[in-house]
Amino acid sequence: MDIAYSHQNYEQLTVIVNCGLGSKVLQTAKKSGLTGGTVVIGRGTITSRILNFFELTDIRREIVTMIGDKKAVRTALAIIQDVLKLDKPNHGIAYTTSVCFIGGSKRYSCHWQDLSRGDEQAMYQAITVVVEKGKAEDVIDAALKAGSKGGTIINARGSGIHETSRLFAMDIEPEKEMVLILSKSEQTEKIVSSIRTSLKIDEPGMGILYIQHVNEVCGLYE
Repeated sequence: MDIAYSHQNYEQLTVIVNCGLGSKVLQTAKKSGLTGGTVVIGRGTITSRILNFFELTDIRREIVTMIGDKKAVRTALAIIQDVLKLDKPNHGIAYTTSVCFIGGSKRYSCHWQDLSRGDEQAMYQAITVVVEKGKAEDVIDAALKAGSKGGTIINARGSGIHETSRLFAMDIEPEKEMVLILSKSEQTEKIVSSIRTSLKIDEPGMGILYIQHVNEVCGLYE
């Protein structure tokens, strides 16, 4: 299959909100032309002395991901920000990242997008870490030590060739945990370094970490 460069840019919109609001996010996004998305359950980690005292630092979240052309995504982001009051603390976080290829979609034809940013520097970056179940809190702890404000944890399942163990002659695919962390670009290297060192990410089978440039973000507060 020949993949041609496209003049139309596509982006992914990720919205992290309290449980029960995922459907509202999807309905709101439809007003700007985004026809569908995926909602998964995760849990947020909040650093607050008051919440720590009452042991309320783990809050269930819904993570909504949608893909569309840049104009529709930016319009959806603006509408969602207004409807869900993301300009107020603890109402949710939304951000966009670039998409270099789309396949398997009837609405969007296959495109390949050059994501090189040249001299442009993104203000925020999204750090994604996939580790074995039970290690997500260690990722959060390492990130917090490096200046992060917290992250969102999602349960997942691995299927790589190194992710299978055997029990009673049966192949077992262990559960994974995915951690999403948003950071200012100047803090990313320090946060990633702390996670790599603490979790030994560079050793085989210890996990995967990748970074994405964030194009636009709302709902983040110091």
